[in-house]
Amino acid sequence: MNAGFWSKLPDVCAILAPMAEVTDAAFRRVVAKYGKPDVLYTEFVSAEGLMSRGRERLQHDLQFHESEHPIVAQIFDNDPDVLAQATSFVCTLGFDGVEVNMGCPDKAVMKQCSGASLIDDAPRAVRIIKAMKDAAGAIPVSVKTRLGVKSDVLEEWLPRLLEAQPAAITIHARTAKEMSLVPARWDRIARASEIAQGSGVRIIGNGDVASLEDGYAKARAAGAGGFIPLEVGRPKVAEATRLRRGRLLTGFMAGRTAIGNPFFFSGRNDVTLAEKLEAMCMHARLCEELMPWKPFVHVRKHLSKYASGERDIKALRVELMAANNAADVAAAAERFLATAKGE
Repeated sequence: MNAGFWSKLPDVCAILAPMAEVTDAAFRRVVAKYGKPDVLYTEFVSAEGLMSRGRERLQHDLQFHESEHPIVAQIFDNDPDVLAQATSFVCTLGFDGVEVNMGCPDKAVMKQCSGASLIDDAPRAVRIIKAMKDAAGAIPVSVKTRLGVKSDVLEEWLPRLLEAQPAAITIHARTAKEMSLVPARWDRIARASEIAQGSGVRIIGNGDVASLEDGYAKARAAGAGGFIPLEVGRPKVAEATRLRRGRLLTGFMAGRTAIGNPFFFSGRNDVTLAEKLEAMCMHARLCEELMPWKPFVHVRKHLSKYASGERDIKALRVELMAANNAADVAAAAERFLATAKGE
């Protein structure tokens, strides 16, 4: 098994979860600046699309900055050959890893027999992983999946994935049918760690991570016990290296809680309003610079979240929801800060 960069991470790693229409180039750049996690992911991209005449359009979704390493490109499809071809292409772009999505519950994706629908076709899933590994060469291949489609089939599903020896398997601790409507079952992540013991495959949990400390606590409880110091934060490198030998490697993904909070993975509790609004303005500027083809309304869903929890924020939110460009965002932030200072 080629673990690649995964073998160089702390025993318990913190990862920004891939989210459609969220973890684009602008958002990831802001996160990398203000609170970089151990690994970043792109939005998922259609493998078939990457192999079509429309490749140039989809390639924009795979742009990244050197500050984002290590970064993984996530792709989806149901055809081993198409996924292998897309993997070869993605590997030429400089990514540190490539991942196949076997967990997306979107009906349109599942109708294509992609995403979470592959949970019901384990033989095809195994062929996909093996084909992608052959195509990736020295670049590690990973998988993101769920507990099942309509019911929890972890006991049967995970061993099949382990047969193919991906470098890492991320498990969203719900079924596809449950979407994100029920609490994530981290006890099942713990069970996944037990099943994977001795395989060398890193098991990563996903779902309902409320804070950085909560993520580390959930990962420890799921099988990494005691590897993280009592204080919030990552383990010291020397200690992580010492403990890695013969130990289970794990991690956690956080997604929704990082929207509007690029400081999430820094673990800081002292972020000032001025810092939040500075990050917000940077996000708006990057959206214009890196994704000029997207209407500015795309970024509005992020904007108001940057100042959530602050007092008297309603007026700023109203302005942000009417912003048409980065200059509007900067002007609104400046006015709000001036008011907050009593100027």
